[in-house]
Amino acid sequence: MDQETLFAQALERLTQTAKEQGNCISEEQLRETFAGLSFSEEQFEMVKAYLKQRSIGIGEPASLEEYLSEEEIDYLEDYLKQLEELPEVSEGEKEAITLSSMAGDADAQNRLIQIFLPQVVEISKLYAGQGVFLEDLIGEGNVALTMGVTMLGALEHAVEAQGMLGKMIMDAMEDFIAENAEEAKKSRKMAERINKVADKANELAEELHRQITVEELMDETGMSRKAIEDAIRMSGNKIDAILARAERT
Repeated sequence: MDQETLFAQALERLTQTAKEQGNCISEEQLRETFAGLSFSEEQFEMVKAYLKQRSIGIGEPASLEEYLSEEEIDYLEDYLKQLEELPEVSEGEKEAITLSSMAGDADAQNRLIQIFLPQVVEISKLYAGQGVFLEDLIGEGNVALTMGVTMLGALEHAVEAQGMLGKMIMDAMEDFIAENAEEAKKSRKMAERINKVADKANELAEELHRQITVEELMDETGMSRKAIEDAIRMSGNKIDAILARAERT
């Protein structure tokens, strides 16, 4: 197995361990994970920088201020104040409510949702700072929780149900981050495409002093007609204005 694959697998294991430990790993865990790769100190610093971007602390959890915006911190404080109004339950009560939820009791399922709302918040902190708003993460987790409490009937033990709900919440947040990253990637590609067409249109306008055709832009950019037309449409008035200017000059 090549070094890149070993590194990717080790990094994934380390990230998963950090999530299980509240987004925190020890220096020892970090070095043990990559012990077989003969890392230099510079490479370890690069890994630490990556972990910091993922809101993972070394030795102690990263503070909220390091990876949440001021707006997100204000939202979190307000939301937690609302959750404080919910009645507390003992572990025994939590188990009884979980078992009733598994039996299909609608009132118990609603109560179980309330019980798990604070856990959704704690899980959201593990995924914060990855290009999505904390409020959206909590919203996705709450939706998964609401769906999850109705899907516990096939389980036998309360601890299984609680574990299943936790996993559904985490999966929902991970899926949301992945979808957001894919959308951001598509947006960047479209922006690059628009800029490429606009730059070439501007260059041709200055050179030819006449109306520029889609075919000419296709030849100059190597892009398809559909890609050119999509770029023109998505640019609003930007590219059209360039074409109009070329026609007037």
